[in-house]
Amino acid sequence: MSKDETEEPKTPKTPEEFQKLFQDLFGKFGNVSFDMGGMGMEPEGEGHGEPEIEVKEQTNVFDFDLIPKEVKQHLDRFVIRQDEAKKALAIAVCDHYNHAKQLKALEAENGGELPNGFEYQKQNVMVVGPTGVGKTYLVKHIADLMGVPFVKADATKFSETGYVGGDVDDLVRELVQKADGDIELAEYGIIYLDEVDKLASKPGASGRDVSGRGVQTTLLKLMEETEVPLTNPMDMRAQMKAMMQMRSGGGSSKETINTRHILFIVSGAFSGLEKVVQARLKSGQMGFGAEISEAVLDGESFREVETRDFVEFGFEAEFVGRLPVRVVCEKLTAADFVKILNDSEGSILRQYEREFEAYGIDAHFKDDAIEMIAELAEKEETGARALMTVLERLLRDFKFDLPGTAVSKLEINRDMLENREQKLKEFAELGKRVDVKKTRAEVDIWEQEFSTKHEVSVKLTDAAVITLAERAGEQGRSVLQVCRERFKDYQFGLKLIEKNIGQQEFELTPQAVADPDKFLSQMVVLSYGREADGGSSSNQDS
Repeated sequence: MSKDETEEPKTPKTPEEFQKLFQDLFGKFGNVSFDMGGMGMEPEGEGHGEPEIEVKEQTNVFDFDLIPKEVKQHLDRFVIRQDEAKKALAIAVCDHYNHAKQLKALEAENGGELPNGFEYQKQNVMVVGPTGVGKTYLVKHIADLMGVPFVKADATKFSETGYVGGDVDDLVRELVQKADGDIELAEYGIIYLDEVDKLASKPGASGRDVSGRGVQTTLLKLMEETEVPLTNPMDMRAQMKAMMQMRSGGGSSKETINTRHILFIVSGAFSGLEKVVQARLKSGQMGFGAEISEAVLDGESFREVETRDFVEFGFEAEFVGRLPVRVVCEKLTAADFVKILNDSEGSILRQYEREFEAYGIDAHFKDDAIEMIAELAEKEETGARALMTVLERLLRDFKFDLPGTAVSKLEINRDMLENREQKLKEFAELGKRVDVKKTRAEVDIWEQEFSTKHEVSVKLTDAAVITLAERAGEQGRSVLQVCRERFKDYQFGLKLIEKNIGQQEFELTPQAVADPDKFLSQMVVLSYGREADGGSSSNQDS
């Protein structure tokens, strides 16, 4: 009998054996761990330079039935001003998804084929505007409304394929992950690329531009129509994962993603584009007195922008041509910031009020404080992002000093913000004052809390409440906090007294607040004496 015939058949390798095999095989490439659960493999640690993506609720894109006005109304809830940008985006997304819906219906009617002459140019969008005016926010809430996979990334993270940096094709692959592996849904997603103006080539630059021109060229294919492999051919881990999924029968029947119906929205500040436009307009004027004043690229001057200006700025003509819808977001003024703070559903004022509320402080912003915050934010020149900067600077000391004190209401007005040091001293003194009514309300909360939890009734005398308030003011803490700390173990002693003499209601005097351990010990000792005398139901008075 041959050796082969005498050997026992080999058993399939277990996931643990596969893991050891891959560790041995790829150990020399660095610290890589493999998770064999479900035969998938992931790198150790968080991400590896891939675009950050935000998960949104997904719906059937082919049920799309919105009109541009409805889309703009949705955006009005979250973004102040930028009406032209909202209109342009609303029209672009409605046309895009209505086309997708119509195309799907035609393919179903014609056995998967389209009728002759059916053409559609995709309305990819370029949004121009300074930082903090709401460009990202607009696209984010459009994706929320559309219910399609959405990927956001900064253009500066990518380079031409083959160089160090991210591969722009990974943006498309991320859509598949967002769609939980549903490739058909991913093929109707939205890709938002911010800071695209950083891809502009420097005038007179020579050699291969891996961070600009090369990325533009690669994006051309994606924005028009191309097939992107599901796995990056340069990513060994992704290739191994795909191989294992195919062996386990979990692989996808489709191995590429078509970008024909993926909507691309790009944005950037385009600082300097206004100078290109002004230079062109000036050169076209006649006469020695022709002058064009320096100005930012606002809505009025943006109407003068032409494709050749973007080319002069440093973009490939073909790249700009793939972005037919172009719109500008206006610079925000103090009046706009007031509206953002008062009217936006995502107003940061609500966030600050919730943060103070978590410390038991009812904070409220007055109109004059809001106007002051808006004025300071305008001077920062970083758009709506400046609101957080200003608020953090103005309220930092209040958020640090007031929590844990007796202060329960905070009216934020201009006087308080302009005289912060003086107001903090006043609040410190206020925290030391005894407010019997407020103190009794907090004590009632603790008494009810204690009784419910331990089934023993306790009651502080009025004199004990005043003593407690004084202690809380001295310590700079709330009455409720002091109650919980000073009487945190009282249930054990009171339960023992209840067992000895059957007493279930207890009165706590100023002595209990001053020295809770001594007071409780005296009560326990006394209960043993009463137990020997046959029991008593009277309360401890001292």
